[in-house]
Amino acid sequence: MKFLSLILLPMLLADAGDAAAQNADPARDRQSILAMQGEYTVDFAFDETVLLQPGYERQAAMRSGGDETVIVVEDTPHRIVLQHILVDAKSGHVTKHWRQDWIYEAPQRFEFSADQTWTRQAIPAEVTRGAWTQCVYEVSDAPRYCGTGRWDYREGHPTWTSDLSWRPLPRREYTRRSDYNAMSVINRHTLTPGGWTHEQFNTKVLRKPDGSEVQLAREFGFNDYIKTKDIDFKPAYEYWKGTSDYWARVRTRWERFLERDTGVHLKTKIDGMAMIIPLFTQAGEAQEGKAVSDAEIDKVFAAWVEPAPAGSTVAR
Repeated sequence: MKFLSLILLPMLLADAGDAAAQNADPARDRQSILAMQGEYTVDFAFDETVLLQPGYERQAAMRSGGDETVIVVEDTPHRIVLQHILVDAKSGHVTKHWRQDWIYEAPQRFEFSADQTWTRQAIPAEVTRGAWTQCVYEVSDAPRYCGTGRWDYREGHPTWTSDLSWRPLPRREYTRRSDYNAMSVINRHTLTPGGWTHEQFNTKVLRKPDGSEVQLAREFGFNDYIKTKDIDFKPAYEYWKGTSDYWARVRTRWERFLERDTGVHLKTKIDGMAMIIPLFTQAGEAQEGKAVSDAEIDKVFAAWVEPAPAGSTVAR
């Protein structure tokens, strides 16, 4: 019976995936994605859980938070773009934060394949059928990671769960860690009565030049987006009004690289500040009403972005 189960299990999972694809409701999914827009107080929590190497010591839990508005940048039947913007409640200081793009039945996506390198990967038809691919971008709109999955409504709480994919070290880690260089991740978004949540099931991995991998530890991340009416987000909306056209031009340039068969490679250090600083400076000038030419944007990209080297592949 045990061996029969092992044979039948993949068939049952495949049948379940086919059924989910057949029952897909993209219009309902769109409303679930759009429900993530709004104003939130956010709690960020990360805890290492399972330790996978002898002598590895569990790192301290990380806790942080902020106030963030999520703005709809693009809304079409098969593509939704959401921009996150942080506001410091005391000073009113605004920080353009991460961005999430959602594409229905995407034929391909980018994948973090080597240090500072993302390559374009085809998504199998059985994976993308009835599914949404979420791609996440850095504050400079540089790529971070993608995941593909279907929305599930069976338990009454709209939930999207990604497949397994790769992402680079998060900003909270790369300034103090050098013992790993990639994460394999599964992401889950759930709509709740008070907002929405983002769960991260991360494995910290050292990917070696010979293609081998060493898994150090597993980590659970929990980001809780709680609706709020107590924060003045006017500075965020003013910032976006003054800079949205500029950032649209920046996104266009990233897309040109990410659409190439070779993918994209960043020549910056892992913190990306060599690009973040000039782009944010230009955005500030645009907000002040100053003209920022295409040539000025192109100069930043020419200095720090190039096609990925041939043979850049995702380690498996």
